Amino acid sequence: MVTITFSDRETEKQALGFLLGRFSGRVLKSGEHLVPESALEALANQNIPFTVKGKATYEQQIAAFRDSPSASI
Repeated sequence: MVTITFSDRETEKQALGFLLGRFSGRVLKSGEHLVPESALEALANQNIPFTVKGKATYEQQIAAFRDSPSASI
């Protein structure tokens, strides 16, 4: 899993609309998104800009699973 962010809310909505149903992932309370590495190429192919923060830490992944199920993408 990789941690990514989006520059604004509109881009984030567009990305989530694209990612839903295609990839598993989580939205953290911090606004960061945990997505599989394969989602990065798919987002780029859709011309959706994002910033890679790095590989998701174990703590981030565990925190995402502790959050409500509605936080998944």
